[in-house]
Amino acid sequence: MIKDLWYKNAVIYNLSVGTFMDANGDGIGDFQGLQRRLDYLQGLGVTCLWLGPFQPSPMRDHGYDVADYYNVDPRYGTLGDFVEFSHACKQRGIRLIIDLVVNHTSDQHPWFQAARKDAESPYRDWYVWSDKKPDDADQGVVFPGVQKTTWSWDKEARAYYFHRFYEFQPDLNTANPEVQAELLKVMGFWIELGVSGFRMDAVPFVIATKGPDVKKPKEQFDMLRTFREFVQWRCGDAVLLAEANVLPTVDQEYFGDDGDRMQMVFNFQVNQTLFYALATADTRPLAKALDVTRVPRPSTNQWGLFLRNHDELDLGRLTEAQRKRVFDTFGPDKDMQLYDRGIRRRLAPMLRGDRRWLELAYSLLFTLPGTPVLRYGDEIGMGDDLSLPERECARTPMQWSDEPQGGFTKADDPVHPVISGGAYGYERINAAHQRREPSSLLNWTERIIRMRKECPEIGWGDFQVLPTGSNAVLAIRYDWRNNSVLVVHNLDDRPHEVALAVDGQGESPRLVNLLAEDHNDPEEDGRHRLVLEPYGYRWYRLGGLDYLLRRTEGPVGGAKRS
Repeated sequence: MIKDLWYKNAVIYNLSVGTFMDANGDGIGDFQGLQRRLDYLQGLGVTCLWLGPFQPSPMRDHGYDVADYYNVDPRYGTLGDFVEFSHACKQRGIRLIIDLVVNHTSDQHPWFQAARKDAESPYRDWYVWSDKKPDDADQGVVFPGVQKTTWSWDKEARAYYFHRFYEFQPDLNTANPEVQAELLKVMGFWIELGVSGFRMDAVPFVIATKGPDVKKPKEQFDMLRTFREFVQWRCGDAVLLAEANVLPTVDQEYFGDDGDRMQMVFNFQVNQTLFYALATADTRPLAKALDVTRVPRPSTNQWGLFLRNHDELDLGRLTEAQRKRVFDTFGPDKDMQLYDRGIRRRLAPMLRGDRRWLELAYSLLFTLPGTPVLRYGDEIGMGDDLSLPERECARTPMQWSDEPQGGFTKADDPVHPVISGGAYGYERINAAHQRREPSSLLNWTERIIRMRKECPEIGWGDFQVLPTGSNAVLAIRYDWRNNSVLVVHNLDDRPHEVALAVDGQGESPRLVNLLAEDHNDPEEDGRHRLVLEPYGYRWYRLGGLDYLLRRTEGPVGGAKRS
């Protein structure tokens, strides 16, 4: 079962095809270019790729305005190129999940075009219409400051249509059984082409009731079970990873009490409190978030963990005071902030390029409960281009070398400007340089990924936050199959000494350092005393390195993880 539930101990790498590697020299990344970089990703230790939207699109929202669910945008190649790419992933043992953007379509999609032209069209009910503009049309906008309404007038249809996002992205009427059936066809199509699952975009909006009379949307959670059953009928180990930025009290609804809905959900609560902890060296809200999101759930479910992704760093779940502290530390200029709730920068410039701080953040990513998701370019510490609008600033091309355009393309005019000059320009920050430097961030990341995959306790085990006597130090012990792993992090810029009562499972109380040679034995009182340097971190195994011989092979299927 461990092999079947591959996502429990996976390392997921998120990228956009158009900004990763251009093979044909037109300035836009493509599937042929991405396929040529698979050996790089395999060497990094990636076990699963998550691709952003690549279907045909007017590209008014980075491809999230899909105009055809059954094809590849010509910018990126052909369906044949995609199949060759998915086959190459399979050859290397790399899984593939893709974005499933089904809350809305582009207004250029043939479905919407047919719906707006004829009130009697069968596609009319595939979208959400109103004869008059609802009174609450200015409520519930997703992009404050950019988006003014969720209902817009369509001259051709002579009616208002609902769009939770931009006006060029009309919402699908997902409660319509015909729409649901079509969405299953979309999933089945890509599964047949080698996809191992989907990252479902904006899931709370997908399952919410929609209409001019809906004042308080109600989530239709049974829809998630329908999606889950279908993908597993088609491919037994396929997964659904939900983007659901919801309160912890609702998390369990997305997993399902019996684990029969989403296998994975992104943990936004932990993500936001993690950045508060990094900004303040106060781990208490983070420890609380870990506690409230450890809802008892079947062992088949898993959290998805991330630091930065393709969107802004959303801080909407923090208190106003907490959000201000994070803004002041990581995005003090108004130009660095977005939608009155988030920060649009990449991780490295947010952490001021401080290698110690970056290592600490990545160490936390790989050791908090769940499956780590890494954004392309973060393994080399790429920066951002704040001259680009909204979230585009963190979506610049991958920096492969110090050759023109960072080795991304032979074209003089790439899809986005490659970052050049300064601390984060491709001349200084690129994969080729870092591959040749043993102590580089890239090689450090490769080593930490290798060690994370050798610690399935983090992905599979139960965890306990241990008291450290310091608000700046977070200690977590994982227990699984007669083995224990301890991870300790000092989030402060000054050293701290802590004493830990570790307990756990092991033949001896010795803590074996997995990343260095400074192992630790308990003192007479049985407690382990550790001195952590500024931004210091430790990964320990309890007992000796014979842990593989002591690992039990007990049943894992029905147990609840609490």
